[in-house]
Amino acid sequence: MTDAEILAEFRDAGALLEGHFILSSGLRSPRYLQCARVLMNPARAGRLASALVSRIPDDLKQEISAVISPAMGGIIIGQEVARALNVDAMFMERPTGVFELRRGFSISEGQKILMVEDVVTTGLSSRETIHAIEKAGGKVIAAASLVDRSNGKAAFDVPFFPLLKLDVPTYAVDELPPELAAIPAVKPGSRAKPA
Repeated sequence: MTDAEILAEFRDAGALLEGHFILSSGLRSPRYLQCARVLMNPARAGRLASALVSRIPDDLKQEISAVISPAMGGIIIGQEVARALNVDAMFMERPTGVFELRRGFSISEGQKILMVEDVVTTGLSSRETIHAIEKAGGKVIAAASLVDRSNGKAAFDVPFFPLLKLDVPTYAVDELPPELAAIPAVKPGSRAKPA
C-alpha cells in the first residue's frame, strides 16, 4: 500500500481533519488523523493492518507471539495486526495513571511482543507501554503504528515500523503561528484535554 493509498483510506473515512487540534501530548497541530474513524470499518482496518504487517521483516514476524497495545487508541489496530499475524492481542490500561495489564491478560517471562499504537506523536505512550510490558516480564522486539507524526523525533530501543510517516508541524500552545491561533482549538482524541 502506497502513502497515497493509505491517505485515501483516511480521506474516504472522513478521518483526515484540518483545523486547530489539541493533541494528547498537549501540542497543537493544523492536521489530525482520527484513527478511530478510519478503523471503524472492519474491512478497512484489516487492509491497513495487513499493510502494516507487510512492513515488518519476515524473520521478526516469526518471533512475535503476541501484540500488546495501549488503550484506548491502539486497541482496534492491535487486534487487527494480531489477526494478520495469527497471534493473541492484548491491551494495557492506566486506571491509576500507569499502564498495566488487566482483565486477566498475562504474558510469560521473556515472551516476544510487538507493541502496536495508532498514532505516535512524541512516543511517550508507546515508551510507557513498552516499559509496562517489560515490567510484566515480556520482551518487546518491535514497535509499530498506523501513523508516525513525530517528524522523526520519536525514538525507541527496538525497531519501529510505522505504516505512514506524516510530517505535520506541531506547536507548543505559547508558540502558535497567528493563522493557527486565530482558529478555535478542538480536542478530537480520547484523553482529557491538557491544562
